[in-house]
Formats: sequence, C-alpha cells, structure tokens
Amino acid sequence: SLSKLQLKTGDLDPRLFSRLRHLQKLDLSDNLLDKFPNSLTLPDLRVLNCNNNKLEDVTALKQFPLLEELTYENNVYLTLNDDYKVMFLLQNLRLLNGKDITKLANHVRRVNSRKLTSKARCVTAHWEKFFRDQLPEKYTAEQVKSIKKKFLKSVQTNVVYGPSSLSEFTRWRVKMIAEELLACSLGLELNTDPEPEEKMDENEEESTESPREAAEDMDQVTVTPSKRKRNHSKPGSGNKRSKSQANTEEEAEDVSAEPLHFLQCHSKGNSREDFKTQLWSCVFEPLLDCGARKDPIVSSSRTVATCGGESVCLIDCEAGTVLKKYKVATEEFFSVAWTTLTMVISDSRKKSHNILAAAGRRGIVKLIHVAADFCYGEIKAHKKPIATVCFSPTRETHLFTASYDKRIALWDIGIPDCDYNFKASQLLVLEALSIPLRIALVPTCPDQYLLAGCEGGCFAWNIKLDKEQKSRPFEAVFQFPDEDGGVTTSHRVDGLAFLNDDVIVSKSSKPGCIYLWSWSRSFDMKGKGCQRTISAVILAELEWSTTDLSYLTLSTCPAKDYVFCGDEKGSVWMYNLSNYSTAWSSAKGKRSERRIPPTQILKWPELRENGEQLSEVLINNVVSDPTFTYLVVLTSVNITAIWKKS
Repeated sequence: SLSKLQLKTGDLDPRLFSRLRHLQKLDLSDNLLDKFPNSLTLPDLRVLNCNNNKLEDVTALKQFPLLEELTYENNVYLTLNDDYKVMFLLQNLRLLNGKDITKLANHVRRVNSRKLTSKARCVTAHWEKFFRDQLPEKYTAEQVKSIKKKFLKSVQTNVVYGPSSLSEFTRWRVKMIAEELLACSLGLELNTDPEPEEKMDENEEESTESPREAAEDMDQVTVTPSKRKRNHSKPGSGNKRSKSQANTEEEAEDVSAEPLHFLQCHSKGNSREDFKTQLWSCVFEPLLDCGARKDPIVSSSRTVATCGGESVCLIDCEAGTVLKKYKVATEEFFSVAWTTLTMVISDSRKKSHNILAAAGRRGIVKLIHVAADFCYGEIKAHKKPIATVCFSPTRETHLFTASYDKRIALWDIGIPDCDYNFKASQLLVLEALSIPLRIALVPTCPDQYLLAGCEGGCFAWNIKLDKEQKSRPFEAVFQFPDEDGGVTTSHRVDGLAFLNDDVIVSKSSKPGCIYLWSWSRSFDMKGKGCQRTISAVILAELEWSTTDLSYLTLSTCPAKDYVFCGDEKGSVWMYNLSNYSTAWSSAKGKRSERRIPPTQILKWPELRENGEQLSEVLINNVVSDPTFTYLVVLTSVNITAIWKKS
C-alpha cells in the first residue's frame, strides 16, 4: 500500500518497481499521479487501485498484462473512452471500478474490434489514394516521419466509426490500425502486436452499457415498436395531409424520418411497470472546443440529456444506450441545461468541460460535471419548484432559473477549482405577475433582453447588469389575437423559442394555433417606461392540434428553419419554414394570410408492453440536435423516443 503519500508520477522509480517481480496487489489511491511511467514492469500484478488521483491517460497500463481488477474512480479526466481502452488492452480484466465487465469487455475485444479491423480496408485505401505517392522510392527517416505524422492525423479525421461518445476510443484504434499498415508498408517497428481476429459466439449479445452504470440501471427497459414504418408522408401514404401540405415534392421528401429507439429509462425505482413518469426536458450536449482544435470527427453531438421523475439521463442517440444516470430520490426534475466552463486543472493548465444544470420541484439547481460522474454542487435557488433553466450564450457562468414563486433569477454559478470549490451569487431577480413557464434570451441582444412565456401572458424584461436595480418588474407585455377577433394579453404561453435572430415562435392557450411574430417590429428598444402593453406583429400562424391541453411545448432548429411541436395523440408536428423566412426578414414582409400546415406529422407507432398497446401518449417536448439528424421525443408515459432523419 502506497496510499495517501502525496506521490507524483516522478516518485514511481522504475529501478525500484522493476525489482518487485512477484507483486500482485498495489494500492496507489489518494495521490497526485497524472500518468504511469511506461517501465514499471510488475509482471505479476493482478490488482491495482488508483482511485482519487489526477490520471489523464490509461494506455501505460498495458504493461500489466495479468491485471484482473482495476479501479480508478474519481480521476476527473478519465472518461468512458478510457474504460474501453483498458478493456481492449488488458485481456484478463474482470472487474473495473468494482463492476463485473466480462460481458462488455468481450464485446469490446471481439465485436467492436472486428468491426474496427474491417475499417483496415478504408485505412489502406486512404493511404493509397492520398499518401503513397508522396513517398519517394528512396526516402529518408525525416521524410518517413513527416508523411507518417500527416497520414495518422488525416486517417483519424476521415475514417469514422461508432457513436460520438466513443469517438476518442475509435480514433485511437484507427490510429493503431494505421500504424500496423505503416509497419508493413515502410518496415517501421511497432510496440504492439497486431490484434488477432476472434469469432463471436452466436449466442453472445452485443452490449454497449457503461461499466460505470449503477447495477440497478442494468434493468433499464427498452420498448420496441411492433411496427416500424418509414414515415415519408407523401400524398396518400397514410398520413392525412391537406393539398397545401403536399403541394411540393420537395416538402414531402425533405423530412423523411424513422423511429430508431424507444427507451424507458426514467422509471421510479427502476420499475418496468412505470408508464406514468412524465418526461419534461431534453437538451443536446454542446461540442467541446479544446483550445483552437475542435474534434474533427464529430460534426454534431449525438449525446442528449433528458430529465423526468427522479432522474437525469445522458443518452447516446445513435446507439440508444444510457451512458450515465443521475438520481435524487426526493426530486422531480423539470429542466436541464448545458454550459461549457474553462476549468484550471493540474499545473495551472486550462481545460474545457461540459457542465449540466438540472432543477425541478425542490427549487434546487444541481451542478453536474458529467465526464467525472460527479455532482459537485447545488444552488438553493427558490423556495418553490423551478419550471425551467437556461444559460446565457455569451456568459458561460450566467444561469437563469424561472420558478413557481413568480420570479426569474439570474445566477453566476462561478467556476469550480481543481477541488470543486465554487461560489455562486445571485445577480438579478425579475418579478413576474404569474408563473413563468418558458424563457428565451433575445439572440441579437442576449445580455439585454429576456422573454418569458407565463401562465398569464408573454413578457419582456431588461436584464442589463449595468443598471443598479437588482429586482425588476417586466418592461413589456405582448398582446395577441384572441378567439373572439379582438386582442388579449391574458393567456397561458406554454411554448416559446426563437426561430432565428428575429422571429419568435410561441404557443398559447388559443387551441390549434402557434404564432410566429417579429421581435424587432414588435418591440421598440428605444421606448421608455415600464410595463408597456405592446401588440405582437404577427408574421404567420401554424396549423396545429385543436386540443386545449397545456404544457405540450415547442422547439426550433434555427440552422434548418424548423419548428417542432408534439400533440395529445403522440404525434410530432414538423414545419419546414425555409420558404417563408426570407420574406419575413424583409422590412416589408407581410403576414401570411393562411395558416401554414405542417410539412409532416410523425405518427406515434404501435408500442406494446406485455402484449398491450400503450395508449393516451402525450408529447411533452420535442428537441432536435443542431443539424436535425436526431429528434428526441419526450412523453407522458415514461418513454423517450428517438427518431433519425433518413
């Protein structure tokens, strides 16, 4: 045992350790190690504990080929990719962080590796096409070194495989395959032997569950649809659409989507019988920008955070697997939001990390460092439930919380230090006349104005921090057409989002209607006075369900000019507004006279549990990733549905 000795990497002297030929158990926990020296040897090591260190890489562990048990919990920079690396490198590993990983390790070593090995053809083709001709017949060591460096960088960028959550692991394996190719082509020596191809047992199940998941999470139920029809929504295809809905072939073909996964992962107590937990919020994880270098493999995130009931889940949309799950038994989560913080790590270096904020019924914001599997803090933001949260797009530590106490608070959550000490402070309180349900920052001035859809209307606040007033009333309330042909400010606004820098999409208690309206034409930023009543300049209305049910919220995909909204029958209404947005941006843009019908309606498929069809499915929320590759649908029956654009 060498635990709790403040050891750093340089303290592990290979000359000493190489003499411990028969050492089987080694405890290096609670030290300051950032990596392992490559030449410790220890040929008989079976059990290694390096919890609570600062490890950043695990590949040096391959020097312990007989290792059976390994723990490295609370090493904040190690991720799921590192779990996969050690499972591949250590053929005898049975336990990882206290969990039996035998089945998953077999999958990594055999199935995953066989698939990756099949990529060798792509690697070879990449070499032949782009790099072989760069190498002269008589080459120098420097020329080889230069071309090898360029090739390895290029092949990892262009030969892509697997889910984004494992992109680092698959890039690492592609690099190994490329190095093997170079060894054969150029006669370079390799440090590792080529991996033998193994056959998978016919009865062996493919599994990509994280070894870090709690044991009870293995009971996560996946409900499979009994019918999975491609949903092209062409005229006469089964989805009833008006003539105006199917007026162009381009419209019909543009949004073809098909169901990919149906997950039941927010169950109370992990019960398979739970079809009552309501799912409320989901948001895709932002891409990390590591300094000047963005990950070249991933063009859009496949990882989404969802919340409902007592849990927050992190889901890989492509694989349909729950990567992580965070639970608070006494909580009901209503909202989640991401931010990216630049944190100081060891040796005063800075590194970007994604932080997830989750809040709900208890009025408490939980701050979760997802990569570290660690909830590092909480903010007791309100005494009543929090309906929704969102981060500022310009100030990464600024978090807005909207509560049932009829207040919207702005917090500075601070940046945690290397020991996760942080200081949160309240900067502003916005007073509302009714419960705020949805909030949105104005894209052209996100540090100056905030919009909120409330139980009693749609309001705007000035949030500029150079004003002395810490508690502020609303600056404007917007009035909309009512059912009687007049106008009203008093209505429930349960859907609110920006389609672009100017166009707002809002859904109110007026049945069957979603409004699109202009921020710049409605709100005069030079206007004086508080609590002004302003008429919203309506650009168009979207045709939607005639239900009077509330809290079925909408979302937008600004990059693709899409609006999404679910209904009370399990359907998702999708609107491609790219043909309209140009006209709206014109100063003379007129209101569309007719209601704009949906481009497509995705019908809820037949899902059966114990032979019975799930009925009365409400769609509480629908969110796409920024490039509209995946569509995540949250329901009232504890089902997360993932559709993929085909």
